[in-house]
Amino acid sequence: MDSQTNEVHHPLLEPVQDCSTSDQSAASHGGSVELERVLNDTETPLIKRLVAASRIELNLLYKLAAPAVMVYLINNAMSISTRIFCGHLGNLELAAASLGNQGIQLFAYGLMLGMGSAVETLCGQAFGARKYNMLGVYLQRSAIVLLVTAIPITIIYVFCKPILISLGQSPSMASAASLFVYGLIPQVFAYAINFPIQKFLQAQSIVAPSAYISAGTLVVHLMLSWIMVYKLGLGLLGASLTLSLSWWIIVVGQFVYILMSHRCKATWTGFNSMAFGGLWEFVKLSSGSAVMLCLETWYFQILVLIAGLLENPELALDALSVCMGVNGLLFMVSVGFNAAASVRVGNELGAGNPKAAAFSVLTVTTVSFLIALVEAMIVLSVRHVISYAFTGGETVAHAVSDLCPLLAITIILNGIQPVLSGVAVGCGWQAYVAYVNVGCYYIVGIPLGLLLGFHFNFGVKGIWSGMIGGTGMQTFILLWSTFRTDWNKEVEKTNKRLDKWEASKETLLKE
Repeated sequence: MDSQTNEVHHPLLEPVQDCSTSDQSAASHGGSVELERVLNDTETPLIKRLVAASRIELNLLYKLAAPAVMVYLINNAMSISTRIFCGHLGNLELAAASLGNQGIQLFAYGLMLGMGSAVETLCGQAFGARKYNMLGVYLQRSAIVLLVTAIPITIIYVFCKPILISLGQSPSMASAASLFVYGLIPQVFAYAINFPIQKFLQAQSIVAPSAYISAGTLVVHLMLSWIMVYKLGLGLLGASLTLSLSWWIIVVGQFVYILMSHRCKATWTGFNSMAFGGLWEFVKLSSGSAVMLCLETWYFQILVLIAGLLENPELALDALSVCMGVNGLLFMVSVGFNAAASVRVGNELGAGNPKAAAFSVLTVTTVSFLIALVEAMIVLSVRHVISYAFTGGETVAHAVSDLCPLLAITIILNGIQPVLSGVAVGCGWQAYVAYVNVGCYYIVGIPLGLLLGFHFNFGVKGIWSGMIGGTGMQTFILLWSTFRTDWNKEVEKTNKRLDKWEASKETLLKE
């Protein structure tokens, strides 16, 4: 990040140049003039300033993070419930659904969500700068890029069976997993539309409607899954097809809201041919976002694939499936705070509020970490019975209980790391974080996990322990990098970025 120097900055305590807008309505445009004013009021004692600032920020954060957490929890609950339905068909079905979901589907999820984060950066900063007309263009441009990306991903889905076999999975496991994956092909294209829409709405702090739509879809999903899997006897294929349909229901519901809501009148003005311009620049920004997030999501995806190479892989995958299911569900809380951090930081930078951006980072990271601590303690307290929600096997229950301490550590780290990634998206630091992820995850974490798991015969616990080491290192680096950030320079960079995209728009209009 070129915003960082060798000098350590304390942006909340230093007087700064007043970069904020004088328009008192800026709070309705994402940035908070009031928060910036409180933090810059050096005549007020520091404690009173922090208390007042915390009250303002927590109010803004609650309205954004609470529904965002609900959206991601519900969306993940659909995936977990699908695995639960499959798990009650048998241990092989549970392992196959886990392998298909964590080993193949998560590849598409990470890639699409990462590429959609480009919308989060641009829309968040444009909304803070009150350049509303560009939000709809960014949404459409991202959807075009992601729909094209969905085509090669579909090819991977079609040939997932030989891919899994080449990775060392047994033919029976690969066959069952591939059947599950075939039903997820329509979901890939739903991702391509959903994530741009989701980021478009989040940038405007419109999150509650998505939560209501997702909640209603979850009810429909549970009923349809029960009918497809048990009543119609469609098994793994029926379960995954239902999951794909549920995602399309969410997409349609959110798009109808955009068309009908007065809150999107300024940001959505209909389909625009400008969406086809500047695609290459958008692809480059999307690629940086995708690499950053994919390296994170693939990290634990690799854990599942490696576990399939251990002795008694079915037991290892079943236990890991339960732990990853719990981790995935609780991780959605952190992803909700990730979205909140990205929107808050992006809005404040776009509005020209450096101290408010810095304080938002501090607040959201602290709140997310405290929630993660509570989650970890709850998981440890129910570690002996938590697996019975997924499968009735006593052997799996013992294996899950043995893995829960590692799960608790992962949950705590997830209370910090995703939030810092959200800050990176809000600032546009995706390329920097991608380099950090490569070093920590793939040069340190995975080799260390392989060494502990296979050479020292610690099995899945060794693999997971090594990968926790990589996550811990990455979290420390992001913490230090964020602490050293010069937020005044980030405001300047944001203005340059928005001016660049605005200039691109004007060029297209002239043409």
